[in-house]
Amino acid sequence: MNGYKVALIIEEMDQSYQTAILNGIASSAAEFSLNISVFVSFSGTINSDHEKGEFNIFNLPDFRDFDGAILLTNTLDQQSVVNEILGRIKDAGIPAVSIDNDIPYLYHVGIDNKSAMRHITEHLINVHGYRRFGYISGPESNPESADRLASFLEVLKEHDIPISDDYIFYGNFRAPSGRAAVEHFLSLEYGLPEVIISANDVMAVSAINCLTEKYISVPEDIAVTGFDNTYSTHNYQVELTSVDRPLALSGRIACKMLANHFNKVDQDRSVILNMSPRFTESCGCSHNTQRDLLGFKELNYRNYLRFEKSQNFMSQLNKLSVDLLSTDSFEQYIEILKEFTKSIDPEEYYFCLCDNLLSDVNIESPISGGTYDIGDTSQYTDELIVPIAYVRGEFIEVDTVKRRDIIPSVSDNGKSGKLFYHIPLHFGKRCFGYMVVYNSSLPLHNSMFETFCITLSNSIENIRKLITLESALAHLGKLYAHDTFSGIYNRNGFVQATDSVYRDCVHNHRDVMLMFIDLDGLKKINDTYGHNIGDNAICSIAKVLVKSCVNGEIYCRFGGDEFIVFAADYTESDAKRLTETIEKNIAMVNESGANPFTLSASTGYVIAKPQEGEDIFNFVTDADNVMYIQKRKKKLSKYLKG
Repeated sequence: MNGYKVALIIEEMDQSYQTAILNGIASSAAEFSLNISVFVSFSGTINSDHEKGEFNIFNLPDFRDFDGAILLTNTLDQQSVVNEILGRIKDAGIPAVSIDNDIPYLYHVGIDNKSAMRHITEHLINVHGYRRFGYISGPESNPESADRLASFLEVLKEHDIPISDDYIFYGNFRAPSGRAAVEHFLSLEYGLPEVIISANDVMAVSAINCLTEKYISVPEDIAVTGFDNTYSTHNYQVELTSVDRPLALSGRIACKMLANHFNKVDQDRSVILNMSPRFTESCGCSHNTQRDLLGFKELNYRNYLRFEKSQNFMSQLNKLSVDLLSTDSFEQYIEILKEFTKSIDPEEYYFCLCDNLLSDVNIESPISGGTYDIGDTSQYTDELIVPIAYVRGEFIEVDTVKRRDIIPSVSDNGKSGKLFYHIPLHFGKRCFGYMVVYNSSLPLHNSMFETFCITLSNSIENIRKLITLESALAHLGKLYAHDTFSGIYNRNGFVQATDSVYRDCVHNHRDVMLMFIDLDGLKKINDTYGHNIGDNAICSIAKVLVKSCVNGEIYCRFGGDEFIVFAADYTESDAKRLTETIEKNIAMVNESGANPFTLSASTGYVIAKPQEGEDIFNFVTDADNVMYIQKRKKKLSKYLKG
C-alpha cells in the first residue's frame, strides 16, 4: 500500500469532540500520503470484563510495523492502558502526535486550557457578578481536565470567592456525569449554585436537560457553561456558552506534523491553537434572534436527515439481530452477515476471528478442523480466520490473516489516504477477533454503531455457545456409546448400532452371527507385569478387532476382557474366515515384539435366525458357551503337550 502507515488510538467515536478531530484527519490523510488505522474502543461501561475486551483492541497493533501514530489518550478512561500504549510506542521508536494531552517526548497539538477556562470564569464574575459556583470536572487523572479545574480555582482565589469541595463534581466527560452532578448539587445543604461551569459541552448539555426536567430555568434560575463548543448552536433550547476551538484543524495539523517528520522538515514539537470563548444565552448573555430563525431551518433539516438515517439503520440492525440469533450453524451465520455487508456497501470490510473461537471442547472445530489447545481466550491469536473479506463490491476468498498483518493483502490497491476502523469483537474479556471497516454507509459516529458492535459480539457468543453445546452433546453421546478405555463401542453403543439391523433380520428371517471373544491369561499378565500392561493387552484385542472387522461387522467391549462381534447374513465360512483373520492379526501383534507378553484370545460363535421377542443378547450366552469349549480345548492341548 502506498503512503505511510499510521496507527490512531481513540476511545468512543459517537462524541462530537472525537468526530470533529477524525473528520480533520480523514480530510487530510491523502494530502499527506497517510493510511490511517483507527483502533477504537467503546468502554463507557461499569463492567470491568467488558472494558478489558474493548481495550484489547489496542493490543492488536505491533507499533513496530507502523511509520507513526496519532494519539487521543485524553479520551481513554484508564491511565494504566494509556501508559501501556505509550510504552509500546516508545519501544517501537516511531514518531507520534498527541492531540491535547501534552506528552513531553511526543509531538503535540493542543490549546491553552488554562487561558480558555480563565476567560470563561472571569466573564461570569466580572460581567454577570456570579459568586456561588459549581464545577463539573472530567477525571482527576486527565491532564486537560486538571488544567481547566486548576485555572478555574485560580481565578476564584484571585477574586476571594470561596468554593466547597462538595461543589466540585468529578465526572468522566460523558453525558451521565452532567445529570449526576445536578442531582449531587441539589442534595447539598445549600442547594444549587448560581452558575455551573462544565469542563466540556457534553456534560453541560446533560446538566441543562436535567435542570429543565426539574423546572429550573437556564439562565433565569441558574447559568451553565461548557467547553469545546462541540454542539451546534441551535441544537438545544438555549445557546450554550462555551469555548470555540478548531478540532478539525487539530486533526489536520497532527497529519502534517507526521508528514514533516517523515520528510525531515524542521518544526516545533508543540503547536498551540487559538481558541475563543462564545458568550451566549446559557450564561445570561443575549442571543441573536434573527440568527435563530435562520438556524432553526437548517437545524430542522439536519435533524430530519439524521432521524431518517437512524431509523433506517435501526431497522437494519433489528433485522440483523433477529436473523443472527436464529442461526444454528456457523455457515448460516456467515451467510446472513454477508448479506448485511452488501447492504451497508463498504469499500472494504473484513471479519476476522481468532482461530481458537471454539476452544471450549477438545474436539474437531466446525470452522477450521483439527483440535484446539484452549490456551488464553482473552488475547488475539497469532493467526485469524477471515470468513468475510469484501472489497469494492466483491467477496474475496481469504483463509487466514496473520495478526501482525491485521488486514489481508487483498486490500492493497496502491491508494493512500485510507481510514480503516478496527473494531473489537468480544464477549466480556473473551476475545473473538475484530472487524475492519473502510468507507461504509455504517453510521460510525452514531451511538447506534456501538449498539451494532455489541449486537454482533453477542450474536457471535450465541453461535459459539450453540456450536460448543452441540459439540459437547456429541462428545457426551460418544462417551455414552463408546468404551473410554479401548475406544470401541461399549454395550450401549453396541445396542444402538445393531438395533435396526437386528430388527430387520428378525422381520425378514435373515441369519445373524454372534461371536464371543475372551482374552486369555489376563490375570497372569496382571500378576506378572502389572495392571497397566494388562490394560495394554485389552486394548490390543480391541485394535485387532478394528483391523479384522472390515466388512460391516459391529463389535464392542462386552466387559472386562470380553468382546463380542455381530454380523448379518454371515455363513459358516464367513465366520471361520473372520476367526482366522483375528488369529492372524493376534499373531502379527506378537511378532512385533511390542508387548512383554504373548497375546492370546479364545473365540466362539453361533449363527441362527432370530425369532420375534428374542433379544440379541440371547445369542451371547450361546456364543460364550462355544467359546468356553474352545478355551478348554486350548488349555487341555497345552497340558497334553507339556
